[in-house]
Amino acid sequence: MTTTGDDGRWVVLLRGVNVGGVTIRSADLRACVEGLGFTGVRTVLASGNVVVDATDEALPDAKTRIEAGLGERFGYDAWVVLVPQGALAAVVDAFPWPARDGWHDYVTFVSEPAVLEELLAAADELGLDPATDPVGGGEGVVYWQVPQGGTLDAPFSKLSSKARYRATTTTRNVRTLRRLL
Repeated sequence: MTTTGDDGRWVVLLRGVNVGGVTIRSADLRACVEGLGFTGVRTVLASGNVVVDATDEALPDAKTRIEAGLGERFGYDAWVVLVPQGALAAVVDAFPWPARDGWHDYVTFVSEPAVLEELLAAADELGLDPATDPVGGGEGVVYWQVPQGGTLDAPFSKLSSKARYRATTTTRNVRTLRRLL
C-alpha cells in the first residue's frame, strides 16, 4: 500500500471499536482526533472510521499519536491502520470477486507485510474452497467473501480474529469502505 496521501486525505481504521465493550460515540471520536491536531476530521458510521487531512510531514508519528490519544481518552489499548484515501479507492476497485446476493464482501487491512504473508499462508493451509470460502491477497490487504449470517463462523474470520493479529489488522465491509471515499 502506498505510504503517502495523494490528496492529503487519510482514512484511520480503528480496530475493535463498538464491539467487545469498547464503546466510543462518533462525536467523541471526532473531538479526540481533532484534539490531536488533525483537521478535516469526519467520522463514518459508528464502527471506528475516521477521515482526516494530514500532510506527509505529520504522518511519521500519526499512528502512534492516534493510538496513544485514543488509549488515554477512552481507556483501552487502541490499534489503528492508516490508509491514504486514494489507496483505499484502489483497494475497493481491486476487490477480486463480483458481488453476490446474500454474501458480504470484506477487506482485512494489514499494517505489517510479514503479518500479511502469514495470514495468506495460514489461509492457504486451511484448504478453503474458492467457490464457497474465497480468500485472496492484495496490496496490504486480504480480500474475502462470506455468506450473510456466516461471518463469525467463517474459517478466515476465525483465523484473522486471533489475538496475535489484533495490533496489525482490521476488517471492513466493502460497503463501509465506499462511504469512506
